[in-house]
Amino acid sequence: MAEVTDADFEAEVIGSELPVLVEFTADWCPPCRQMGPVLGALAAEEGERLKVVQLDVDTNPLTTNAYKVLSMPTFMVFRGGEPVRSMVGARPKRRLLEELADVL
Repeated sequence: MAEVTDADFEAEVIGSELPVLVEFTADWCPPCRQMGPVLGALAAEEGERLKVVQLDVDTNPLTTNAYKVLSMPTFMVFRGGEPVRSMVGARPKRRLLEELADVL
């Protein structure tokens, strides 16, 4: 799964033609690690309709603060350069797909 940073967030997420699911994550966050395989599978299955990326909150404070992310994992869906959905906490893939249905 791709990682984005403060430096390339604008190009990779804001400028993307596809909707982008961003996981705001951290190495020290067990629920974030649980979501790794779920997001990997989601990226593989929905790659033509959805871009899935991770942003490490510890090494990218500008983007984290800009979107007022306080809890990990936080998932934000960006479409047309704007955040259109925000979800907090680990969840099974089936539930994540249900929550993303209207933005795909």
